Amino acid sequence: MIDQLLELDKELFLFLNGLHAPWLDMPMDYLSEKYFWIPLHAFLLAHVVLTFKKQSIIILVALVITIALSDQSTTRFMKPLFERLRPSHEPSLEGLVHLVDNYKGGRYGFASSHAANTFGVALFFTLLFRKSKPWMAWLFAWAALVSYTRIYLGVHYPGDILVGALIGMLWALISYGTCRWILNRIEKRNASSPGEESLS
Repeated sequence: MIDQLLELDKELFLFLNGLHAPWLDMPMDYLSEKYFWIPLHAFLLAHVVLTFKKQSIIILVALVITIALSDQSTTRFMKPLFERLRPSHEPSLEGLVHLVDNYKGGRYGFASSHAANTFGVALFFTLLFRKSKPWMAWLFAWAALVSYTRIYLGVHYPGDILVGALIGMLWALISYGTCRWILNRIEKRNASSPGEESLS
């Protein structure tokens, strides 16, 4: 069963990775870089501070914890544990994988930290602003785009992306739930200042 799933994952990877074009290589490379998204990150952080004011400190700590746990659980724990070669390092796929500027990434790729981080952030902000700013759910499209670039660049299988996304969203649920519990406890002791949005 596992072998069949891995084979299916390879076939799906080859199909998606094969949908490349010379003019797409550079954009996909840029979209994969975390530095390219600094303006988006700054926009999201500003929204938190302007909306929640004093509460934003606790929220930002929860967000940082979400990203840290998502990143470390995939990079430090899963990749060395499962030791699944990235498609760019897989001998059986040599010559079949489309690479950009011969970028191959680290040796192991299961699970994707890019997917874990972006989907974790997407779910955290969607939950945080679900009442006042439902359009935050579009962050899932951003997470999907960033994750797809990893397949396009030849460094992740779709399975790496799927599992990474699930891990990131799990940590987001835990962090957000803890954050909400803390803020609700604070709000019971102190009435919220005028103009601040409540998580309750």
